[in-house]
Amino acid sequence: MKDRAYAKINLSLDVFNIREDGYHDISSIMIPIDFYDELEIAIADEDSFVCSRPFIRYNENNSIRKMITVLKEKYGIKDHHSIRLQKVIPTQAGLGGGTADAASALRIFRKLYHLDMSREEIIDVCLKVGADVPFNYFNVPAVVSGIGDVIEPFSMKKQYYVLLVKPKSGISTREAYQMLDMKICDHPDIGKLKKVLIEGGDISGLPGNSLEQPALLLNDDIRRVKEELKSFHTGEVLMSGSGSTVFAISEDHAAIKDLFWTFRSRDYYVRFTKTLGHNIV
Repeated sequence: MKDRAYAKINLSLDVFNIREDGYHDISSIMIPIDFYDELEIAIADEDSFVCSRPFIRYNENNSIRKMITVLKEKYGIKDHHSIRLQKVIPTQAGLGGGTADAASALRIFRKLYHLDMSREEIIDVCLKVGADVPFNYFNVPAVVSGIGDVIEPFSMKKQYYVLLVKPKSGISTREAYQMLDMKICDHPDIGKLKKVLIEGGDISGLPGNSLEQPALLLNDDIRRVKEELKSFHTGEVLMSGSGSTVFAISEDHAAIKDLFWTFRSRDYYVRFTKTLGHNIV
């Protein structure tokens, strides 16, 4: 059984509180994009894992394995599985590739084993694997808050075109959070941006990301990419999640496509894509 694991971008991300449990309270507008890994899982005589990217190991840190372990324990599943992952979304990119793969594994297991799960049960299982997994499971534009457990879906009036540009060097999410200074970082108006997206207004100047502040200190390549993209004055330019991907977003298909042809010859990972504003589960 196959499933698409869609990437996401954070069109805005506000980090505003450190909780007693060490997590950070966030509010973010997350949007799925038409860019995905493909996961295939089947019941088999023995466990196996094949991935198009050999450096991805099926160990205790693998998000697919984490999800399957949680589901086996919860539902008493004893079967072995063959797993094939066509990996396209880059790692350490802020695009939710690992969490998307975990969410995809849950969707496949629900179909394979006819698991009747409430929305609350789905979110609880997802959070056992990672904070962004609930969003990746539902795959709709949403305001995500708390530690990723509160998801408020909404529909966007317009579709946007997106250029993803990722430098070769990545960034540690943990290190980014450790270096975050909430007094000087950006705190975007999430509610205002959501309203504009629903109504189809002009998003200029509204996107922001608290984690850009530490990321630009940790990785000069991120700063360089952002400055290069902004110099073309094509749409909004922002880092996604904790990086290291920077994206340009605009309603103008031709302008973003032109950026793609400009940047594809440079020493970056470059991808042209578009937002998904409807339910794709």
